[in-house]
Amino acid sequence: MKVIIDSHIPYIKGLLEPYADVQYREPQAITPDAVRDADALIVRTLTRCDRQLLEHSRVQFIATATIGFDHIDTDYCRQRGITWTNAPGCNAQGVCDYVETALDYVENLQGNRRQTIGIVGVGHIGSLVAQMAERKGYTVLLNDPLRAAAEGGAQYVPLQTIIREADIITFHTPLTAAGDYPTWHLMNEALLSQLRPDCLLINAARGGIIDESALLRRLSQPSAPTLIIDCWENEPNINTILLRQSLIGTYHIAGYTKAGKLSATQMCLTAFCRHFDIPETSVCTNQENSVPLQGGAGFDIERLSRQLKSAPWQFRTLRQNYPLR
Repeated sequence: MKVIIDSHIPYIKGLLEPYADVQYREPQAITPDAVRDADALIVRTLTRCDRQLLEHSRVQFIATATIGFDHIDTDYCRQRGITWTNAPGCNAQGVCDYVETALDYVENLQGNRRQTIGIVGVGHIGSLVAQMAERKGYTVLLNDPLRAAAEGGAQYVPLQTIIREADIITFHTPLTAAGDYPTWHLMNEALLSQLRPDCLLINAARGGIIDESALLRRLSQPSAPTLIIDCWENEPNINTILLRQSLIGTYHIAGYTKAGKLSATQMCLTAFCRHFDIPETSVCTNQENSVPLQGGAGFDIERLSRQLKSAPWQFRTLRQNYPLR
């Protein structure tokens, strides 16, 4: 059995070698030729798993060490009988810590406290953000049409209510283009035009949730929103004009914590072992994991923003070399 693994996935080297021929490759080297004789892939969001990559391969299993899975053509995988899995919730606490750090930074910088936060998407991450915001004394508005439909709870409000009433809006949805509630360009020109004056927008979810072209037009108008952006359209070739106009712009590292990475790798390993019916292995057996977990809110978010603003063309390099907190 042959397995190809993204070389930037931590805490995994040496764990599958007893059971498979393992190759570690840079994301750009995971090509159709490379995967032709592979049985399994363990990747991140930089590897687009679709017909172009997989058509002439024998791949039967794909794991992505990420929450997001819009880089996997799930319809094609279903047609081909390819099992795929992601790592839901793996970096939830890390993203929550990022949002808390961002809120504290803005409050300290501007000297005033926004009162009402709207949380769009109340899954693993959004739920933690809601708990954090309640602990800090914010009025919390929740929007999640999928949960509202399933639970029928009055605790959820329409997106329009959040746009009208919240002076902080933070997004924690997946990126979807189909279904009853697509999130691609969810924050469109019409909604951006209705924001409260000087609203704070935080996107630490997925690039594409906010229509960046419409957002740039909104920034040219009075009472423009304050922006904290970690996830961008067209990464790594991000919009440098939008970056310059953001209060804080970082390089898609909100969830980059040691605990989150450990969790994501373990989820991939567990799913792999179960799929191929081999003994389950644990990242805890890897000596690379001996560094104590750190994480938490309060890291220097402004320094990360300065790094990106001074060299936006190094987005991918900065992300790959980001020291896990």
